[in-house]
Amino acid sequence: MPTFQKLVATRLSPHFRDVAEIVTEDVPDPGPGELLVRTRYAGVTATDVNIAAGRYSSSPTLPLDLGAETVGVVEAVGDGVDGFAVGDAVGTVGMGGYREMQVVKAMQAVPLPEASTEMVSLFVSGLTASIALSVTGEMTTGETVLVTAAAGGTGQYAVQLAHLAGNTVIGTCSSEEKMELLRAIGCDRPVNYREESLEDVLKVAAPRGLNLVYECVGGEMFDTAVRALAVRGRLVSIGYIGEYVDGVESVTGPRIYAHLLQKSASVRGFFLPHFARHYPEHLARLTGLLAEGKLKIEVDPTEFVGLDRVADAVEYLHGGTSRGKVVVRFD
Repeated sequence: MPTFQKLVATRLSPHFRDVAEIVTEDVPDPGPGELLVRTRYAGVTATDVNIAAGRYSSSPTLPLDLGAETVGVVEAVGDGVDGFAVGDAVGTVGMGGYREMQVVKAMQAVPLPEASTEMVSLFVSGLTASIALSVTGEMTTGETVLVTAAAGGTGQYAVQLAHLAGNTVIGTCSSEEKMELLRAIGCDRPVNYREESLEDVLKVAAPRGLNLVYECVGGEMFDTAVRALAVRGRLVSIGYIGEYVDGVESVTGPRIYAHLLQKSASVRGFFLPHFARHYPEHLARLTGLLAEGKLKIEVDPTEFVGLDRVADAVEYLHGGTSRGKVVVRFD
């Protein structure tokens, strides 16, 4: 019986390396309506530590499958499946992305042009930015948009999509190298938060306030952005990477409505799986922009190959030096 390997958490903790373990299982056959997919690439996400901590279930069952984003190729097709064939490239999002093989429901697999690192980035990070900005954030044109962690896996798309929509884009990052990347992809005002005060920059760069914020850092960055919202400004929270490992900080201060009410402003949460019906439309748009040369994809050049390098990749991402999407390759 052929086997495959996957990564699981044997206990719950946000310290990924401490709980991750490689296990071996038999390769399953796809049932009716299912696909057997061989993983080619897995996307590394900030939320991997949340998965390892069991934060997405009220009663997580151990061992817990780790990972969330994969791009692979179809190895076998179950009965009653139309529209997929062996060899097709597909993307999946959900629990259990760090594995060599997986069975998925065909209706949950997203057809992709190819299995590549670029498609890993485009599939989840690109979709997150596109849907969060346009659907949840109701982005228009002529607005001032702030993107935090703007040189990261999803931030790079938010910058470009906001720029393409005709907006003024401000983006935060942590190094001069990342500032250069942001300038190259259309960011009007990159901000190295280690060298400059974001609050001071916004007073000059956005004197009327921020119309839209794409926020994934949390903590003081989130607080600063909320205070800087314009009248009817919208902040879309897609995460809070700064507090994933140590947990959400308890703060004492005025409740958030004290900042929102007088401006008719709003804070809106975004979790990609809740917007699955929007995937085809937005993926088609993103691949179209890529084909037209209007969209650049930055994949971090640091190479991670195999399940035994996943913990290294997760720690590398949380170390703050990555540029673009961090990817693990499966041979």
